[in-house]
Amino acid sequence: MGSYVKSVTFDCADALVVGRFWAAALGGELDENATPAKAFVEAPGWGGPNLWFQRVPETRTAKLRMHFDLRAPGGVPEEVKRLEGLGATVFATHGDLVVMQDPEGNEFCVEA
Repeated sequence: MGSYVKSVTFDCADALVVGRFWAAALGGELDENATPAKAFVEAPGWGGPNLWFQRVPETRTAKLRMHFDLRAPGGVPEEVKRLEGLGATVFATHGDLVVMQDPEGNEFCVEA
């Protein structure tokens, strides 16, 4: 898989929902000890980039912007379509860069 990832922690209302999405998006697996309060996904083949998801009270939940990037292994349109099939939505397009949102509204970028 040609994704480029950075280690990041997402605040979310349900760590399982977001964790399942990112496990599928990255071709990895959700940690077997995942709960709605805390989940972990390791992106395969990248020597340890980790995704942590933690539940926080709604009043503290802040959606992250541009802290997570996916490099499309082929074309950006194909990668965007694949991620939409997993539950992501397109938020904005800036040339070859597409800003998307995961099922909880956390923003990430898809680029060539």
